[in-house]
Amino acid sequence: MKEKALQSFGKLLDIMDELREKCPWDQEQTIESIRHLTIEETYELSDAIMENNYDDIKKELGDLMLHLVFYSKIASETDVFDIADVIDSINHKLIQRHPHVFGDVKVNDAEDVKSNWEHIKLKNGSSSVLSGVPKSLPAMVKAYRIQEKARGVGFDWEDPSQVFDKVVEEVGELKAEFDNHSPKEKIEDEFGDLIFSLINFARFINVNADDALEKTNRKFIKRFQYLEDQTRKQGKSLKDMSLEEMDIYWEEAKKK
Repeated sequence: MKEKALQSFGKLLDIMDELREKCPWDQEQTIESIRHLTIEETYELSDAIMENNYDDIKKELGDLMLHLVFYSKIASETDVFDIADVIDSINHKLIQRHPHVFGDVKVNDAEDVKSNWEHIKLKNGSSSVLSGVPKSLPAMVKAYRIQEKARGVGFDWEDPSQVFDKVVEEVGELKAEFDNHSPKEKIEDEFGDLIFSLINFARFINVNADDALEKTNRKFIKRFQYLEDQTRKQGKSLKDMSLEEMDIYWEEAKKK
């Protein structure tokens, strides 16, 4: 199995060399020019995972792997680094940050592993536990990662009920600002606090908030499209229908 994987990876490297040498489009690309394509491929992989489509997951992983090889090939042409350097780097990191596997450190559970990971990063020169959170992450994912990393060094609530109380508190504060007709900035601030606390609660009950919201998005799309389809079959337009009429089809969609 490993030998076959090495052969397949070697063939990919050979193909990349040939594309870079002979294909006009591939020759023009730079590390900067393919960045947005990598982001797009990552989201396509995310879609495949959400759809639980393993055939598409396989294909999208292949696309991402191509990008990793592409970046490395471009960098190797100016002797910055090559694919071997990339792999050696992650090998070193994995061994260093798993002393319970490759050393004599003892851990009790996954939480101990995450805590050790953050402490090792700090020892290796990270200025902050949060420095490893990418600035360009989507806000919801970023909030989740911030909270996880803070938990890794012991900064966290003790149980879910405390977090839920915080959610209720934040709802009250948002409502108070809304009722008082406060400036938009103040309402926005409280709204952000509420979302952050909801993500925190989701984390405590082992729910990925981003996944949960995406599933709700998809559910809404399916139901709304059912509403549109049924409306067209009746020769009507949504704009001409009352909310009460729309609600009939909406409830049908929920049952389906």
